[in-house]
Amino acid sequence: MKQTSRLLGATAALAILAAAGAAQAKELKYAHFQAADMSSPKHAAALAFETCVEGKTSGGIDVQVFPASQLGDGGQVIEGLQLGAIQMGVVHDGPISAVYKPFAVFAMPYLFDDQAMAWSIVDGPFGEELFDDMRSQTGIRVLGLADNGVRNFTNSKVPVAEPDDMKGLKMRVMTAPVWTKLVESLGASATPVPWPELPGALQQGVVDGQENGVTNIVNASLYQHQKYVSLDGHVFSWHAYMINDAFYEGLTDAERQAVNECVEISKVIHRGMTAAQDANAATILGEKGLEVVPVSPDQKAKFRALAQPAVREYIVGEIGEDWPNKLDAAVADYRGQ
Repeated sequence: MKQTSRLLGATAALAILAAAGAAQAKELKYAHFQAADMSSPKHAAALAFETCVEGKTSGGIDVQVFPASQLGDGGQVIEGLQLGAIQMGVVHDGPISAVYKPFAVFAMPYLFDDQAMAWSIVDGPFGEELFDDMRSQTGIRVLGLADNGVRNFTNSKVPVAEPDDMKGLKMRVMTAPVWTKLVESLGASATPVPWPELPGALQQGVVDGQENGVTNIVNASLYQHQKYVSLDGHVFSWHAYMINDAFYEGLTDAERQAVNECVEISKVIHRGMTAAQDANAATILGEKGLEVVPVSPDQKAKFRALAQPAVREYIVGEIGEDWPNKLDAAVADYRGQ
């Protein structure tokens, strides 16, 4: 009888300890805007992060993934990160540059030659310096960028092979002025529309077209109300893995290491999936019913000649020459290797 009582007592004690351990788990709300589908690079990477962090911390960090803009659009997620209501989020570049203007430097069109160049520059000293400055100004730490592919124009009206074809088109842009400048420099009119509202805006004809990478065009079924896609690859689209800096600093050394390592794994998954989609863009989008408009190097040069100086002038007017010059230098250094 005494032995049974001791066993029951030990079991109860273990249950109390287990409950205490569970209660002490640090909650990490993780928000992103892509669909809860394993074909979505952002969601596949988020689930990998969840499994990785919870495994490495033995449940010390409880990761809760909120896909499909469940916690709001990009601007709302950034606000949540600053307030600490959301611990981690993956947000695209437009809303970030609305909060931290220097991030708009990544909107410089027709700048990177390929993924290898883009990844090298954002992962290197230029990226580190920019993200450190963003952390000091916003309280948000960028843990890394994932390549969400190159952005291409789609529309429901005309095939666009060169800038003259853009005239008269109403194009949706992300909610940051630099994207308005890009589209207007090519002769179209620009209408800022938050991401969750974009499919409806295309369906209702509020806008004729938009610009996004293959991943987003497919993931959000944007092709359903579009007829043409022009593979001009005007800007690399970046999604930033961001975390509330106070939350990050409040983690133990081991927990921070786990978060860092798991973000690296997530980046590889995310970048790999989007790079594969970019490489097969014509096939993927063609199978969705879009007429694929190839853009030759000479035609792309016409886009660059109009867009790059206009956007650079705008960016310099907003943030000064320091960051654009540093980015130019990083590109020159890469090409000189």
